[in-house]
Amino acid sequence: MTAIKTIQKPTHWFALYTKSRSEQKVFERLQQAGHTSFLPLITEERQWSDRKKKITTPLIKSYVFIKAPKKDLVSIYAVPGVLGILKYLGIPAKITDVEINNLKIIANNSENVSTIAPCQLKSGKPVQITQGPFKGLIAVYLYHNGKHRIIVQIEALNTFTEISLPLSHIKEL
Repeated sequence: MTAIKTIQKPTHWFALYTKSRSEQKVFERLQQAGHTSFLPLITEERQWSDRKKKITTPLIKSYVFIKAPKKDLVSIYAVPGVLGILKYLGIPAKITDVEINNLKIIANNSENVSTIAPCQLKSGKPVQITQGPFKGLIAVYLYHNGKHRIIVQIEALNTFTEISLPLSHIKEL
């Protein structure tokens, strides 16, 4: 009797570009279709004229992440709300597991998180967070205007997230 081997296709994380404000619907549709997907969400406090309210919003607007074999990406266009796949030099850009893990850590601890524009960054040293809720996060250290900051970059998306932490929680790599 011979055993039949199933060939596992290598899977990678990819970023899907979605219609404006439809990230959560796309994420739900991908989950229903059986895809491994990820949508980093943060809780923000918004001010209206008569009240303040906490709302949940995507950390990175118009993007949902999917883990799939590269060959299966063509079928993703059939999911309503998906406009495209982030590409680099015409090839779907792979998002590393470290970057996805960083996004998961940030999404789970969103109270000290804000996004910043890429033009505000200076060259910095790579660091790892050694304690606290962001333990394990790998990022870049930045000292600017008297503040110590941690900058997490998702290179393929050219997005940056800023976290304020005590220096005792940071170890240089």
